[in-house]
Amino acid sequence: MMTPRPRSFAAMSPLQRGSVLIIVLWICLGLVALTLYFANSMSSELRAADNRVMEIAARQAVAGGERYAAYVLTNHATNGAVPDPNSADPNFSYQAENLPVGDANFWFIGRDPNLVPTTEPVFGLVDEASKLNLNTASLTMLEGLPNMTPDLAAAIIAWRSPSRSGNNASNTYATLTPPRLNKGAPFESVDELRLVYGATLDLLFGEDTNRNGALDANEDDGDQSAPHDSQDGQLQPGILEYVTVYSAQPNTRADGSRRIDISTAQTRAPLRALLLRRLSAERTSAILARLGVITLRSVAEFLTASGMTADEFALIHTDITATATGTTVPGLVNVNTASATVLACLPGITPANAAQIVAYRIAHPTALTTFAWLPQVIGAAAFVRAGPYITDQSYQFSADVAAVGRNGRGYCREKIVFDMSKGSPRILYRQDLSGYGWALGATVRRTLKLAQSTNTTS
Repeated sequence: MMTPRPRSFAAMSPLQRGSVLIIVLWICLGLVALTLYFANSMSSELRAADNRVMEIAARQAVAGGERYAAYVLTNHATNGAVPDPNSADPNFSYQAENLPVGDANFWFIGRDPNLVPTTEPVFGLVDEASKLNLNTASLTMLEGLPNMTPDLAAAIIAWRSPSRSGNNASNTYATLTPPRLNKGAPFESVDELRLVYGATLDLLFGEDTNRNGALDANEDDGDQSAPHDSQDGQLQPGILEYVTVYSAQPNTRADGSRRIDISTAQTRAPLRALLLRRLSAERTSAILARLGVITLRSVAEFLTASGMTADEFALIHTDITATATGTTVPGLVNVNTASATVLACLPGITPANAAQIVAYRIAHPTALTTFAWLPQVIGAAAFVRAGPYITDQSYQFSADVAAVGRNGRGYCREKIVFDMSKGSPRILYRQDLSGYGWALGATVRRTLKLAQSTNTTS
């Protein structure tokens, strides 16, 4: 039996030919749709891959920023000195913004302790000794911080106080419903404050929700977007802005030898040899005669009692201490870098004194090698009273590194705290702050967008 031959397209009826044409068109339409779908998917994957590459580039830039910060501290933060990106002295100056690393750039998000926060961030390393130490600050000092409540200040003291029978500090937590246990040990990080009873996010962050020290648009629009703010054109930072747990001054010199304890006549016996190496025999005898056998509570009191000039004191201030025990003296506040807000919390320094200190620092930037200038600003009595809480040296610094990849993509941010007390940088703490959002300000954002549009059109 013979199989019938299929009819050719020409032999089909018009209705059949139309049906075939419609089927072919549908097939073509499906193929076009699949082509467009896969093309769009490939384009999306390409953009996603590019974004991932830019994030990797930004992460590497953050790592580069960390290494550069270590380099700056190694070369410019010796013997308690504080590097300054705006210093005219090349021995202390460094670059702090828009530094390239491959296809990415990084910035050090810093603070200017002499200025009120503005709408743009300040760039530079941050001196941890410019803040109050949560582990050493007294109740009165903590209560002087903005937004601090008496209950929260008491809870902070209670949190770090050892738990023992009859200890009222630990009872602060024991009397809560339900009862709680305090830590009974020093704070290990500033973020540990979030565990303290009564420490709300509003108190800790204030209006500065991205913790960059600048007034961003969403922090000055009332209730239009988070956070709630006063919309007064001024940034109201939270408690986190003013506190640290890392500040500690070593009781050793740069070469590792012990500093001279000047607190009593017996412990300051080696002072004569030090003075003779740095000053004349006549000045040495005069200084020691003024000191006599008095007991001193601080290096500031030593400066006042000795009658040394600022130039003389600068020759020995890193060789002396007022604490005989321990390897470090924690919690001293550097009066050369602390903000007026922090200074006003210290005994002997009033808010008016703090404003005068800041004004003097702005007018005399080259005098800030020691704190010998301070008595002429606040008076000798106030200087001596503040003495046990102040210093003119810093050994811990934080590098808040923010990096952006090519065309403004791949934003990353990381905070690293370095310790220089042994002469070389040692990392104490590291925290990823990328989730807090954009922290480089509106000007950098506009610059990056302009660069992106230029690259797109070229």
